[in-house]
Amino acid sequence: MIKLTRIDDRLVHGQVAFTWVPALSVDCLLVANDKVAKDEFQKMTLNLAKPANTKLVIKTLADAILFLNDDKNSKANVLILINSIKDAATLAAGVSAITSINFGGIRGKAGSRLISKAIAITDDDVPVLQELIQKNIELEIRQVPTDSKQKVESLLDK
Repeated sequence: MIKLTRIDDRLVHGQVAFTWVPALSVDCLLVANDKVAKDEFQKMTLNLAKPANTKLVIKTLADAILFLNDDKNSKANVLILINSIKDAATLAAGVSAITSINFGGIRGKAGSRLISKAIAITDDDVPVLQELIQKNIELEIRQVPTDSKQKVESLLDK
């Protein structure tokens, strides 16, 4: 069961390991990222950051879609981690069980603007976000589970 789909450009880190995992009773972290799936050093680093008793699965986006749609994985309590809006949209298009996407952290880069204290988007992200909203996928910002949800669509015009 998908417990949370989270965009966070840091992927696995303390906030995920120490707040989200216990709050959601997660037993599997799924990192869906084409680049990380092919980088042994990054895989090793992420494995060091995962909490004990939590399985870490690192897959390409295509393989993550297969994993999430495979009934044999449905008993796992999965927290999906992706590092971009584009990758989140790709996953949501391939996995009907994704009905909500949490925005945890997207650092600013050239051509981006902050829509909240920890979320920076580019003009290219806006149509992708609007498409997700039209598909009735909840887009919400929360750093930690105890934060109140802030709807992304209410911040797009800022």
